[in-house]
Amino acid sequence: MEEPFPEEQDEEEDEEWPRGGRVIVHIDLDCFYAQVEMLRNPQLRSKPLGTQQKNIVVTCNYEARKFGIGKLMSVKEAKEKCPELILVNGEDLTPYREMSYKVTELLGEFCPLVERLGFDENFLDITELVEKKFQELEPNSQIPIFGHVYKEEAVNFQDPVHIRLALGSGIAWELRDRLRSQLGITGCAGIASNKSLAKMISGVFKPDQQTLLLPENHREFLSSLDHIQKIPGIGSKTTERLEKLGVRKIQDLQEFPVFLLEKEFGISAAQRIHELSLGQENSQIIPWKPPQSFSDEDSFPKISTEEEVREKIRELLPKLLERISQDGRKPQTLRLGIRKFPGKNSRREFRQCPIPKHLIPKFGQENEELLPILEEILMKLFRKMIGGKFQLTLLSLGFSKLQEFPGNLGKGSIKFYLKRESQNKEMDTPRAPKIQKIPENSDKKPGILDFPRNFPAKKEEKVPPDVDPEVFSELPPEIQEELWTQWRNRDWERRNSLEKSSGKAPNLGMRSQCDLLRYWKSQGNFSG
Repeated sequence: MEEPFPEEQDEEEDEEWPRGGRVIVHIDLDCFYAQVEMLRNPQLRSKPLGTQQKNIVVTCNYEARKFGIGKLMSVKEAKEKCPELILVNGEDLTPYREMSYKVTELLGEFCPLVERLGFDENFLDITELVEKKFQELEPNSQIPIFGHVYKEEAVNFQDPVHIRLALGSGIAWELRDRLRSQLGITGCAGIASNKSLAKMISGVFKPDQQTLLLPENHREFLSSLDHIQKIPGIGSKTTERLEKLGVRKIQDLQEFPVFLLEKEFGISAAQRIHELSLGQENSQIIPWKPPQSFSDEDSFPKISTEEEVREKIRELLPKLLERISQDGRKPQTLRLGIRKFPGKNSRREFRQCPIPKHLIPKFGQENEELLPILEEILMKLFRKMIGGKFQLTLLSLGFSKLQEFPGNLGKGSIKFYLKRESQNKEMDTPRAPKIQKIPENSDKKPGILDFPRNFPAKKEEKVPPDVDPEVFSELPPEIQEELWTQWRNRDWERRNSLEKSSGKAPNLGMRSQCDLLRYWKSQGNFSG
């Protein structure tokens, strides 16, 4: 029995989307690794070039593709096709990673809703930008179309959906132009009403071009693709199960009875698979955030001694520590991963442990000192994973649970912007309350103590001792409250420690003037 879809639910879902529908752009950078190498060495631009990892050409430029060289081709085969092929070692991912982040950062300046997909792909939800342009249109405005329209379909300028997608083509063109002018890098773009379609249509015209897909062509475009795995969201395991049902092409999936899909996958998954085959997908853009972990790995034919494992750790560890230094945060967990021989069908195994607390502040500052200590920790993890003889085909290292660390004044930390240029050390020293002389003409009653400087009676009148007042006043209230809480906790711990050591220090957790007055009377410091 099929599950009904209440009209009320459909209406609520429709209210989440603008009337003209969403406009999504997918940007796919051209032969990314090779393009980065050509930027680093412009003399390579007009020559057949490939980037090599182990014995594989992971990508190549379009000059090399003219000879029939493709992605993930063996070096031997590539050299046979093009003896003059220039190969650059691409095992150090640092330059590619840096350029990838620059691209995402630049796109983020243009549009806040940017989602990274690997090093060389980004989604952007430009619906709000398009809507703004749409509202500014004057009657009978001429709207140019930038790039290609799939199947050269005529744009209907009486249809608000078509108009918005046409405006989106102009924004996509501007995005690509900005990447080219500011970073020197080119890419293709797809403009459509959802992420899945935008990703698939972006590759129709390459390199350095863009394609617009209108709603009327969704089904036709999908039917033209040769295999179901071309649809984002349908992975290898789902593909295997569909192929057993006789479904190989997307057109096969579009025409396949839904009730048979439901028997194989269940109602929910079957509906999703069927909708993907028709281009019906409304997943949200997930804005990019700094990664919560850093990892690196190396694969190899086979290693079988601890000394070889140690050597691999020594190769990977410095690069990871350098990335953490650039990030500015401190990791809390260390992870080791291995893959045993035979490697093709073997699963990876992982083991992790907390990083000793005394080591955490050293990250980013004393990397050389950390290297031998972390190496030994990793070797201990390795020995726990391996009971005797072993043969490995892959080893990976990772740091996770990255956090801001108190005292870390890197630019990644809010403390960097709040710390004063010079700090008054006397403010960190507990002070006894002072009795002020009351002028005769004052209306203040004698015998009432002023709070010490360290004890603000009202938050709005003071700031924590280590914070710049001007900056503090500009912060949101919730951030101000968080800083006050941190300051109170530190003060409480420090003063309680002093109380225990001297036996006579006041309990500086007291907050009322009466409590302070009563305490100092008992100590003979005041008679009133």
